[in-house]
Amino acid sequence: MKVRFAVAPDGAADSAERLTAFAGAVERAGFDGVWLSDLPLGPMLDPLLGLSLIAGAARRLRLGANVVPLGRNPFLLARSLAQLDRLSGGRVLLSFVPGIAVPGERAALGWQGESRGAALEGQLAAVRALWSGAVPDGGDPVALAAVLAPVQDPLEVWLGGRGPRALERVGRIADGWLGAQLGPADAGAARRAIEAAAARAGREIDPEHYGLSIGYARTRPDTAHLEALAARGVEDPAAHLPVGAPALGALIDELLAAGLSKFVLRPAGAVADWEDEAGWLASAILDRQS
Repeated sequence: MKVRFAVAPDGAADSAERLTAFAGAVERAGFDGVWLSDLPLGPMLDPLLGLSLIAGAARRLRLGANVVPLGRNPFLLARSLAQLDRLSGGRVLLSFVPGIAVPGERAALGWQGESRGAALEGQLAAVRALWSGAVPDGGDPVALAAVLAPVQDPLEVWLGGRGPRALERVGRIADGWLGAQLGPADAGAARRAIEAAAARAGREIDPEHYGLSIGYARTRPDTAHLEALAARGVEDPAAHLPVGAPALGALIDELLAAGLSKFVLRPAGAVADWEDEAGWLASAILDRQS
């Protein structure tokens, strides 16, 4: 089993200088990749813009993104993702997410009506069709192939979620699962539910395509981080936030035993020096990367 670790920046990585410093430190420390999240009403950079910058600054890192497809034009999204994959030499990793339903998000995205899950499914189907050669009315197949064909074939799209409907959707249509805010027992149960859903749909998900996003703290929980998790309905947020290297390493080991092998590490507070942070994180867990 190939174990891989990516690192997500803190909220302060909001400029070209800070973002490239973050990516450079993570690459030098030996991590497999970086991961940016799409927060339409948040202060973070759009992940596609951020990853385009990192693609030129870091030549080895895999480039992961949680992308909210709702409200985006499917053709333009498919083109942007395919071109990013081409520019980076096939290093793009994707997870489509429905957003976090904060007040005003739907209106800001210009999207109303059907459930977020149903809309996400429709967007994923449309993007995949374009990558596989579907041509919009009036389009030139030859010209479009130059901008719509990613390097990776297929360019995989993972999904997240932890509820029954979300896990069923992963098994039915996704290439993998990247969960969050789950302990080892619940993460293992989620994997089994996805495998069962995939079997019912007559398909199989690569057994190495199960991962988890993990918040961590080096010395003490960040109050604002815990409050944000609680506001999103996470019960006992502190239980999902390992504090210190021993606790983080122990959690990773339990998740590996539960069948997960891909991880995104997110600092629970502001990071003053990413060289120091990446070095600390590498010493805590990177001996498990294979």
